[in-house]
Amino acid sequence: MRICRIFHFDSAHHICGHKGPCERPHGHTYRLEVTIEGEVGDDGMVMDFSKVKEIVEAEVVSKLDHDDLNSIMENPTAENIVEWAWARLSGRLHLSSVKLWEGEGKWAEKVAE
Repeated sequence: MRICRIFHFDSAHHICGHKGPCERPHGHTYRLEVTIEGEVGDDGMVMDFSKVKEIVEAEVVSKLDHDDLNSIMENPTAENIVEWAWARLSGRLHLSSVKLWEGEGKWAEKVAE
């Protein structure tokens, strides 16, 4: 069984070495979808949604929201942000996927192998 919780945060960044508009500092409203997988327990849940929220907000959202992502990681592309989030969550949640929407119509996703 898979469950998903969706989060939003606003951050600024620029893409290092990129030729084009994204080389300049700019901001996005990001949508982060964290999907976990597991067996349904005796309580009828894979995991309590409030526990998922607590972990993701503490490990990811609180670190990225209203910050300059270049001060947190070297080259904050959508792909690198997903890898960063995955690394922070993988020890705490049984991840199925982490998907990051960079505004509308653009996303990067890492899935469990």
